[in-house]
Amino acid sequence: MDRLVNTVRPYAWGSTTAIPELLGVRPTGEPQAEMWMGAHPGAPSLVDRGAGPVALSEAIAADPEGELGAAAVRLFGPRLPFLLKVLAAAAPLSLQVHPDLAQAKEGFADEEERGVPADAPHRNYKDANHKPELICALTPFDGLCGFRDPNETAELLAALEVDSLKPYVDILHAHPESHALREVLTAVLTADPEAMAETVRLAAAAAERLGALDGPYAPAYAAYASIARHYPGDPGVIAAMLLNFVTLQPGEALYLGAGVPHAYLEGLGVEIMSNSDNVLRCGLTPKHVDVPELLRVVRFESAAPAVLRPEADPSGEEVYATPTDEFRLSRHVLADGAAPRPLRAAGPQILLCASGEVSLRGADGELPLTRGESAFVPAGEEVALTGAGTVFRATVAA
Repeated sequence: MDRLVNTVRPYAWGSTTAIPELLGVRPTGEPQAEMWMGAHPGAPSLVDRGAGPVALSEAIAADPEGELGAAAVRLFGPRLPFLLKVLAAAAPLSLQVHPDLAQAKEGFADEEERGVPADAPHRNYKDANHKPELICALTPFDGLCGFRDPNETAELLAALEVDSLKPYVDILHAHPESHALREVLTAVLTADPEAMAETVRLAAAAAERLGALDGPYAPAYAAYASIARHYPGDPGVIAAMLLNFVTLQPGEALYLGAGVPHAYLEGLGVEIMSNSDNVLRCGLTPKHVDVPELLRVVRFESAAPAVLRPEADPSGEEVYATPTDEFRLSRHVLADGAAPRPLRAAGPQILLCASGEVSLRGADGELPLTRGESAFVPAGEEVALTGAGTVFRATVAA
């Protein structure tokens, strides 16, 4: 067992208070957006096994099978296949989509062959891996997820009474779903910037008004108006209006598979993803938006957000079921005086204490964890969880 020392990333959209409050430290006044737990080369956690702090990625590289287990190495290679985060959003993140595994491999190979520098701002594929992810709310958590039914979106846009949106309303009514969604998103992202900025201004003002009234789309209108305040004139504001607005309550989660456009708006959550940096942006960002590649990756199909709630197994572990093999997220909610919970896994584990005070007991001793602290458990090591609190457990599903 290793206590993890983790890096907090100061992205501009981050909350100044949520992660410090979780960790029980004084806020710095600067945004603190994400705390990374894992072995991602961008910010690996540190462990100390008696010879001073070393990156978890280095410890794994020195003995991949010992740290990850033979099955995980065979399936995913000699690296930790997932990254666990605490994410604290005070402003909207970019509207984005992730490729599937075949698209990631093809896109990465193409950019490598063309000699696109790895750090080039217009580079789309940082690696050859897909990036499924799961976000679980610790506080009420607002987001956008997947395309809304085109007829409902036509109704939502029409109510804004903005003349320049009327062609989109007509397309959404007149064409089959996939064609309509593709045509409207393409038109939004390729429109004249000045004309689109004016459309965004008018639509945002109308959304502000409608968000203050009763109605089925009032929460969505209020969210779009808030997005426009953060990103005035950005075509991503109109693109966002094509998507479902959803609020997760604490303990609820969303799984984001390949091709599903999404954005996190506000709240504190635990996020787990495969170990990849592949993101294609649709807007709400000053970063590069590659429209042709984006259109190749997006799945133009509507679906209501599938909110996940954990399912308890006989041991009391509450599992968030997803279709991916790279990660498995679960939680343990222990009451005071509860019996120790054995945590057995053939693969690696990362444990995050989200509330209370708990301890991990293993053959080599005991490791206490308080709120915001985390630990790495190598493959095959048997530990037991004791104490009172909520602990999130990340491991591989395969």
